[in-house]
Amino acid sequence: MGKGWVGALAFALFVLFSNALMGSAHAQTEYVLGSGDKLKITVFGSDDLSGETEVDPSGQVTLPLVGQIPAAGKTVPQLELEIRHRLSPDFVKNPRLSIEVENYRPFYIIGEVKNPGSYPFVANMSVVNAIALAGGYTYRANKDEVLITRASDPSRKAVAAQRTDTVLPGDVVEVRERLF
Repeated sequence: MGKGWVGALAFALFVLFSNALMGSAHAQTEYVLGSGDKLKITVFGSDDLSGETEVDPSGQVTLPLVGQIPAAGKTVPQLELEIRHRLSPDFVKNPRLSIEVENYRPFYIIGEVKNPGSYPFVANMSVVNAIALAGGYTYRANKDEVLITRASDPSRKAVAAQRTDTVLPGDVVEVRERLF
């Protein structure tokens, strides 16, 4: 019971600590649903309850039998859990379901770019890629002063953006005007 037991305990603690770290990092980067996201909800064995829906402007999704469910501000696993609770046991015994985000809400780019507006979200898009998608800078643009307002930030505070920062659905990228 000497060294083998100590080694097994050390390994178990390492795995537990590693999982806790990965879990917290994963939770911080997990996508949060918002108005405009289109979802495909599949309730296995219940085709009538499956289908596509959109998170409406009030942040709700509507499903047959259960009605409206708050979705904005939740992750996909949180929404799955909520739908399971609403379906079980009255409508489906032990429901199994999956939710996929079919189409993410757009991001927005404003200010001193040639074509400001809303653009479809593309995974791993950087701020500089978003500016290029909007036609590039205008001649009045301050290339060193780009702000980003994160949709996931409840305070909606604009912060300085780096060229390599990732743009997420619902974010607003603003290119400021230079003074001279």
